[in-house]
Amino acid sequence: MSEVQIPAGRIALSGNLSLPEGATALVLFAHGSGSGRHSPRNQFVACTLNNSGLASLLFDLLTQKEEAIDTQTRELRFDIHLLAERLVQATKWAKEQEQTRDLRIGYFGSSTCGAAALVAAADNPQDAGAVVSRGGRPDLAGDALPKVQAPALLVVGGNDDIVIELNEQARDRMRCEVKLEIIPGATHLFEEPGALEQVARLATEWCQRYLSSDRYEAFARFRSQIGGISLSN
Repeated sequence: MSEVQIPAGRIALSGNLSLPEGATALVLFAHGSGSGRHSPRNQFVACTLNNSGLASLLFDLLTQKEEAIDTQTRELRFDIHLLAERLVQATKWAKEQEQTRDLRIGYFGSSTCGAAALVAAADNPQDAGAVVSRGGRPDLAGDALPKVQAPALLVVGGNDDIVIELNEQARDRMRCEVKLEIIPGATHLFEEPGALEQVARLATEWCQRYLSSDRYEAFARFRSQIGGISLSN
């Protein structure tokens, strides 16, 4: 693992990049407020991805100053546009680095950043090949939902009733391939025994399936075929 600095306008975002030997795909992690690159839950999922041969980039979407502001106001965690833009900027950075520029791209978003990952995928369809949302709020992606082209997996805890309903509503607005997975007995943070392991397994299988060379190339051909057709109409 190596520490990296990702330029985002006037600021730089700190990140941890893990590149298993022979990796052909890179999963970028987008975390909710208070849960940056040091989140033990996302580190666990990233480690599972790494062990399967997928690279990962965990980075802080907010600076320390912004994090302090959000702790007081809770405003930035719901600024989906800002969070999605940071994810797009990290994607651009990854596509410019020698060791990652040829890797296929996937997104893993948690909490409100589940929406940010979907908005980034809608804004960046040429790069985003798969999206996973863990305990996310995809409903906050709003009008971007029908525009998402990348296959999306929505993972929710079975005891997270309100979030299940919000994920169902978001799923019904999406036109891409989308699957809602409900983990029985799990709550919002998947702290129950075995729950996070199930999240990691589902995320790994999804990313392996849709970021494999054959699937990714087929998806790229599909995108080129639809060309200028609007998916929002």
